[in-house]
Amino acid sequence: MALRESLAYAETPTRAVATNAAKAKQRQPRRVSRQVARSAAVVVGILVGAVALWEGYKAMGQLTGDVIPFTSIPLPVSSSDYAMPHIWVIFDALMQPANAGTTQSLLVYYLDQTSVTLREAGYGLVIGALIGVVLAVALREVQFLTRGVLPWLVISQTIPLVALAPIIVVWAGSAGMPSWIAVTVIAAYLAFFPVTVNMLTGLNAIDPIHDEFMQSINAPRWFTLLFVRFPTALPNLFTGLRLAATASVIGAIVGELSAGTGLGIGRAILTAAYYYSNAPENLFAAVLIASLAGVVFVQVITIVEAIALRKRTN
Repeated sequence: MALRESLAYAETPTRAVATNAAKAKQRQPRRVSRQVARSAAVVVGILVGAVALWEGYKAMGQLTGDVIPFTSIPLPVSSSDYAMPHIWVIFDALMQPANAGTTQSLLVYYLDQTSVTLREAGYGLVIGALIGVVLAVALREVQFLTRGVLPWLVISQTIPLVALAPIIVVWAGSAGMPSWIAVTVIAAYLAFFPVTVNMLTGLNAIDPIHDEFMQSINAPRWFTLLFVRFPTALPNLFTGLRLAATASVIGAIVGELSAGTGLGIGRAILTAAYYYSNAPENLFAAVLIASLAGVVFVQVITIVEAIALRKRTN
């Protein structure tokens, strides 16, 4: 009888733990959904705020004659329709035909060009992330590389992109490569650095107790790296990926301007700038679509992060 009571008493905490684990597992999808919804709400709030600031600035400039209220200091940007079209004028331009010879709307045309840019940026992000992770591991495991290589990695990011992009385009052309490869290389060049820095920070951020335990059992360095340091570094990795996603889109757009591909939202922006005097709203529409594409790209990384780290947040 006493043995049975002891067994029942021992099973009670086990059942409680199992019940709590089951409840936590049921809450995981809801937490991920809430995190995604929260991110979407932040993006929508920023967009609404940007529209309010744009229209408010324009209204103030038209009321004051493009000077700061109660002063004679001119506003930094004119509020005229030529310099700052109304938001509804920009959206109306997106619904109009892209050119006189087609029924395709400007919105569909820009989205089609944006898909090209996002594909190049995606390739660059994957390549840059892989290079960044490999470099971070090398810098972590080979100490002299930290002192000898890391400063040069920092210096590499100080080179103006508008000067570097044409060089990469020329080299790719000399090697007989298509122009989209040059654009992908430029995107990867901007993407690898934030991944390297954040991943290295995460690899060095393990709990000292865990490190001491792995040393006490004489675990190989690769074992500690794979099963302790890598899981610890995941949140830092996703932070670097979000930064790299934004950088890769910027790199792809700049690369398209230099490569002369004829495709991509970067070329569409350049074309709209060329015909700015005829339709200034088209340029703002192209920039708007490019900006939203970058936001969507980052939000995809955020969703992947929420799914990958859902157990950890519990």
